[in-house]
Order: sequence, then structure tokens, then C-alpha cells
Amino acid sequence: MTEPVHAIFGRPLGAPVPRGYEEIVLGMGCYWGVERLFWQQDGVWLTEVGFAGGTAPDPTYKQVCAGGTGHAEVVRVVYDPSRLSIEQILKIFWENHDPTQGNRQGNDVGDQYRSVIFTTTDSQRIAAETSRTDYDNRLAVEGFGGITTEIAPLTRFYRAPEEDHQQYLHKVPNGYCGLRGTGVQASSAAAVHEAVTGEGDGNPEPSPSSSGGSSVVAGAGGAA
Repeated sequence: MTEPVHAIFGRPLGAPVPRGYEEIVLGMGCYWGVERLFWQQDGVWLTEVGFAGGTAPDPTYKQVCAGGTGHAEVVRVVYDPSRLSIEQILKIFWENHDPTQGNRQGNDVGDQYRSVIFTTTDSQRIAAETSRTDYDNRLAVEGFGGITTEIAPLTRFYRAPEEDHQQYLHKVPNGYCGLRGTGVQASSAAAVHEAVTGEGDGNPEPSPSSSGGSSVVAGAGGAA
């Protein structure tokens, strides 16, 4: 059976990662807005929505929403690290949702909306853990609770079988987008890279937000 094609990039969904590229799987609440946020980034080669982190094989959206699968709504992001670094991706990730809310994002409640980072390389994991510690400190200064984001190696990504959910906000531009950041700025990508590699003093400093890293305004409709 022919794989469906990405509505923006024109590439088959489920395509293998090209040589020299990487993939990471991110959960920030309702996956519609998250996918749009990342397909807009220069250096992203492919995005697709789906589920990860649970136990049920090949889940549907309805099964995940009903509870009991353990899966989070996530986006698979395939990117060119020579154009978009993992540190840039993480800055966008932290600044565009509230990672302190546990099993919810705003009015979207349930463990499928939890904040997650599923990594595919050791360097991604180290960068994610370093940036989480740094952003947790920044949130605490502003009076927020502790970060609840799960960071773990990716075991399996299940693409959402509902094709209308893929690139949903391209097909329905005024559809629902639940992304809401805390307003707290993350460290610059360069500063986090220095902290990870030891090339700097290990103390990330504030910097302006990355391009494309601002919160996306929600439209009308219900959550994914």
C-alpha cells in the first residue's frame, strides 16, 4: 500500500531518516499545533503526528483519548542538524508549552497531553537533560513549579492512522491549536551547546528567542 504523502513537504510519511539527518519525537499537548510549529522551522525535513510512550500497539486516536494506552500525543521531527541544531529544537520546545503541568496542557486534560521528549541519540538525551535543568531553574525564579517533562529513549513511534490528523492545521488553517508557553525565556541554543560540550563556562545565559519559537495562537475547535 502506498504511504500517504506529507501535505507540505511532498515526502512519504514514515520515510526513513536520510543519511546525516536525525529524528526526535516530542510531546507538548495537542499534536496539531506542535506539528505546525516544527514544520515551519528551517532545517526540518519531515513531520508527522502520532503516539509514543505507551504499551498498546498501533493505537488509534480514539483509543488514546479513552485512556489506558499510556501513549502521549507526539510529533516525529526529522531534521538536518547542520541547519537546525538539537539545542535550537529544545529552545522551541520549552518556550512553546508549559512543561510543569503533568498530565495536561491548559484545558486539555489527560496523560496523552503530557510533556515528553523521546530521543534517538545520546547527544540528544544529554542536551535535553541539560536544557531541562536550566529551564527548570528559570521557571522556579518566575514562580512556576517543577518541570514534569519525561525524557527517555524512543522505543516505538506509531503514526496516527487518521490521515486527516496529519498536517491538520495546513488542511484546516483556523483549526484548534492549544500551544501556550509560560512566557519564560529559555537559554540560547549556543549557551546550552556550550554547557553540554564543556566549551563554555557551563552556565547558560539568557538570549532572545529562536526564530519560530514564539507561542502559536489557538484557533477555534476542539483538542486533538
